[in-house]
Amino acid sequence: MNIPFLDKWRRRHSAADAAGEGLAVAFREDPRGVAELLSECELLRSQAAAAGLELDDSPASLTALDQLLPRWRDDPELLPWLGNDAGLYLGTIVVRTVPGATWHVWPGGSPVVRLRSGRDIPVVQAGLDWAVHGAPELSQIYAEAAET
Repeated sequence: MNIPFLDKWRRRHSAADAAGEGLAVAFREDPRGVAELLSECELLRSQAAAAGLELDDSPASLTALDQLLPRWRDDPELLPWLGNDAGLYLGTIVVRTVPGATWHVWPGGSPVVRLRSGRDIPVVQAGLDWAVHGAPELSQIYAEAAET
């Protein structure tokens, strides 16, 4: 039976499923390149620079971010983008400084950090929570990751 709207729905959903897999494929093919792209975090870096903070990819910079006045909360359109960048920045620091930590992609396409112990840290979700609520602090999540 030919049902035009159903065909369109199937195409749209199969394309969305492929997009989630696309990040996983990119990680498998070029993990360093993807890690470099994830580490850019341009929006977060520009917001921090506007507040007088230069992000140097160190654990100490997470503490400094936690102490910034959250002026971005005044702009609800900015929050998800800034939270995403904050999570990717956190993940970048964990991967670069915690032995055995690596980027991993969940089946839905969300990047997470996998610790040597096998525990996954959903850094993007943590960044969103930090941007919206201020908790948990980025430095706290890093400290927990560094302990394991």
